[in-house]
Amino acid sequence: MSPYLQTLLLLTCSNIFMSFAWYSHLKELSHRPWIIAALISWGIALFEYLLQVPGNRIGHRVMSVGQLKVLQEVITLSVFVPFAVFYMKERLTLDYLWAGLCLLGAVFFLFRQHLSNI
Repeated sequence: MSPYLQTLLLLTCSNIFMSFAWYSHLKELSHRPWIIAALISWGIALFEYLLQVPGNRIGHRVMSVGQLKVLQEVITLSVFVPFAVFYMKERLTLDYLWAGLCLLGAVFFLFRQHLSNI
């Protein structure tokens, strides 16, 4: 499997854990003390890091740190929007579209040298 695909899969999976670690306590644990929510979130985040660290190490073999960061932001928004809409029951607005378009611009500028080689 190519390092690009490995990185993409590992970072996508890590972002699923990250979304739950960062935001699910707002829905599921709002009635509990913040320290309980923080400890549970920290436990979930451990799994995020177990995927994110190898994903970034593999990705750094073929991408710069800036490219990895922009890729991470694109994945984050791609995972977060369905999480927010379906799990957190947030309303989908055009702001998500505008944010996505801005990220596509970032992808273009940081990956354009790679894109011209395709």
